[in-house]
Amino acid sequence: MKASKKIVNKYLPKIIGLRLNSLFRINPEKAVLKAYKLFSSPRKGKVKPEQETFLNKAKTTSIELESNKVQIYHWKGEGKTVVLIHGWDSNSYRWKDLIQRLQKESYNIIAFDGPAHGYSDGKVLSVPMYSRCLDRLLKLYRPEFIIGHSVGAMTIVYNQYLKQSPFLEKMVLLGAPSEMTEIMSDYKRILRLNDKFMLALDDFFKKKFDYHFDEFSIADFSKNIEKEALIIHDEYDKVAPVSAAKAIHENLKHSVLKITEGAGHSLNKVSIHEEILKFLKQ
Repeated sequence: MKASKKIVNKYLPKIIGLRLNSLFRINPEKAVLKAYKLFSSPRKGKVKPEQETFLNKAKTTSIELESNKVQIYHWKGEGKTVVLIHGWDSNSYRWKDLIQRLQKESYNIIAFDGPAHGYSDGKVLSVPMYSRCLDRLLKLYRPEFIIGHSVGAMTIVYNQYLKQSPFLEKMVLLGAPSEMTEIMSDYKRILRLNDKFMLALDDFFKKKFDYHFDEFSIADFSKNIEKEALIIHDEYDKVAPVSAAKAIHENLKHSVLKITEGAGHSLNKVSIHEEILKFLKQ
């Protein structure tokens, strides 16, 4: 059973890519739209039964974003406010251990499930959409600190690039990718999409988001951000290369870079939580 599942997982992307390439020859617009939806649709991230107990301990509320409900969790504390923003195929439960550590220090903690993740509505997610969601949370809770993982970390930088929050003091970026060109190059390789297809997809992104792939760079967006930042990335991260963290660090004006070995992309380790707490207290 496991062997057959591995075979399916190995060949399914090639089959999908073959179908997309074939459709592109007949109906380019439909093929590109399908490729975009596939790229932007999480495969997992909904709350699992074993995650409910912890999340149910928080005070919950929601906001509406573009006709979709966004789930918010609040662990009330007397200290400064921290907003947590998770990564792709995840939800607010991923912060459980860090939340428990933050609670010991009496931080006021806000987490939320991104669109199409956790208990939030929606089918697709993009960094610009995630940024609009984060913007609502910033206006509601006016946090001193934001901590983001992976796509969540990308979103923090993009959000502050558009408009820096006057009340925000520090950012923590965990396992952040940087270059959309690299992300889309991987997408092309996995599905074996042809060059003409990718050019058409690039044009689609420009029309939808006002960015070509090579114009969407978290490292470039970092250049004029004045906030203090802690960047943590694993040397052997298989999802986002460590070069992304180094490029972001080089461009941020006030950042500290910590490179781990063996913490993986999740960076969900006690030692890393302690580094974060130390940085917030400085």
